[in-house]
Amino acid sequence: MRTLFIVLLLCCSSLSAQPQTLDQQAQAQDIPVTELRNFAEVLERVRAAYVEEVDDTVLLKAAIRGMLSELDPHSSYLAPDDFDDLQVSTQGEFGGLGIEITMDKDAVVIVTPYDDTPASEAGLKAGDTILAIDDESVKGWSLDEVAKRLRGEQGSSVKLSILPLDAKSPRTLTLTRDIIKVQSVRHKELRPGIGYLRISQFQAKTARDTKAALEALQQKAPLKGLILDLRNNPGGVLSGAVQVADLFLESGLIVYTQGRHEERLNYNASSGGIFLDTPMVVLVNGGSASASEIVAGALQDHGRAVLVGQRTFGKGSVQSVLPLTGDSALKLTTARYYTPKGRSIQADGIHPDIIVASATVADKAQRTLRESDLPRHLKKDDSPTDDDDLSLAHEDYDLYQALSALTAMTLTQRKTAP
Repeated sequence: MRTLFIVLLLCCSSLSAQPQTLDQQAQAQDIPVTELRNFAEVLERVRAAYVEEVDDTVLLKAAIRGMLSELDPHSSYLAPDDFDDLQVSTQGEFGGLGIEITMDKDAVVIVTPYDDTPASEAGLKAGDTILAIDDESVKGWSLDEVAKRLRGEQGSSVKLSILPLDAKSPRTLTLTRDIIKVQSVRHKELRPGIGYLRISQFQAKTARDTKAALEALQQKAPLKGLILDLRNNPGGVLSGAVQVADLFLESGLIVYTQGRHEERLNYNASSGGIFLDTPMVVLVNGGSASASEIVAGALQDHGRAVLVGQRTFGKGSVQSVLPLTGDSALKLTTARYYTPKGRSIQADGIHPDIIVASATVADKAQRTLRESDLPRHLKKDDSPTDDDDLSLAHEDYDLYQALSALTAMTLTQRKTAP
């Protein structure tokens, strides 16, 4: 045991050959000698007395994971496979089913099934709950554990137990994994001149795809207003978020980070932003985290957009990935994010300008009778109708409220224009 303790101590600090004892040298360098000795003793006791023989490598890796898990929820040890998964996910292509998932009161809920993927082809829908994977209940699993079990090689199969949003009993289905190319940016026209832009996560190419989507919307009709949907966006690559915010800003600070020992690091907007005068609403909710909070906070602080929805998740910490020997890595929290006005995102989140509480919309039958409800009524032209708005309200109440806010902004801008 003493030999093992000496090895651990030497790994913690380079000790020069002096006539002092190792303990004296450690104390002089503020190394916790007693705690290291306890660690070495526990390790030795486990090796000697545990009911089954355990490989030393397994024990030491478990000790590393335990040490990091005590720091914060986002620091972790990345084994070679985990490190590879992290690198692949930021590029937006991997083997899997093609669904976004989130945690809702300890339940694993599908946020979005991507188009033309095994998930969408199997009929999985937003709001469905995953109960079990390959006959193992996911209760108590972390989101990362669930995601890891859903991913796999192209052509391999996975059995899911799903509770559909609109059903009381679960159904079981087997899906075959495929290569999933995540489309982090989607867009559509809600009304002539009113664009909708959804960013599901920030990847290395998200800013490029966002710019292309904006140009596509502009080609349909001159943009009079834009809704940027960042709901349930878990974050992603910092550079992708900064570049997206830069598209809507001409100058100024986007975000800055501050660590314990590091100097403040500023990320500034550059000239060349597009649609700088277009009224803009940003949709956020409790699933908007990290990089999406950076974008929302920057646009809010600069007065560039009105935020609608619910308070965001509040992940305002910076993780640095530090490669280790043996193709593993350390994901360590090293700094905090701050908005341009110096607001800390951590554990507080971004507060929307217009809060939209959870709500339901009354059915059409409960509305006041209108001309359009009468049989054989004369048809209106193709412009948007109240029925269109009511349908959107039923489908996505938050988006309906965002569209209402954006409509008011465009009307105000039109009236104040010279």
